[in-house]
Amino acid sequence: MLRGDSGFCREPLMRWCEANEVDYVFGLAKNERLKREIAEELAEAQQRHEADLKRRPARLYKDFTYQTLQSWSRARRVVGKAEHLPRGTIPRFVVTSLSAQADPAAVLYEQEYCPRGDRENRIKEQQLYLFADRTSAGAMRANQLRLWFSGVAYVLLHALRTQALAGTELAAAQCDTLRCKLLKIGAVVRVTVRKVWIAFSESCPIRSSLPTLIGSSSAWRRCRGLRLADHHGR
Repeated sequence: MLRGDSGFCREPLMRWCEANEVDYVFGLAKNERLKREIAEELAEAQQRHEADLKRRPARLYKDFTYQTLQSWSRARRVVGKAEHLPRGTIPRFVVTSLSAQADPAAVLYEQEYCPRGDRENRIKEQQLYLFADRTSAGAMRANQLRLWFSGVAYVLLHALRTQALAGTELAAAQCDTLRCKLLKIGAVVRVTVRKVWIAFSESCPIRSSLPTLIGSSSAWRRCRGLRLADHHGR
């Protein structure tokens, strides 16, 4: 299945997907026709928001069939999201090949389409914080090697975050937060015959989580690819 924003919502791509049994869900740029389709839902969302004493966001969905006046060769399923926030009404639309029976409107938008934004954030995370954008070498192979190193670094930090740090304040931290708060912390390391002692400052910003983060060797062993070495380097 292909997921993309409204820049991918083009007739040739959708027609190719339909001809090759590839499902898709793409953002669809709003226009006056689309907004009229969900006008009642937008009004109801506004009423619900204003009736809520806590002014929480109100969200409704509408499933309908839509076809552009010229660019589309056929009518397609569109899901409209009518949401009202404190800052105003926000209509959003997606077009898809998935059936309403398999993916109802709310499920389609929230579970199939919205994760696309999270995937983009992960790409940005690697680019900005693990230097995947440093491809200024004169040789293509050198740039490829840099990107491989960045990819390996992301895989390791992602495993660290989702496995070894599960249940801690850093479980959902971005890579730069892990680098600054965990990997770059100064400490005094003292090796004895039976143990390795690591002394941190009392003002360490993640002091409360340190017993979970590094005090439990079993937590670290769950992070695949990472091993604790003894004082002989084994």
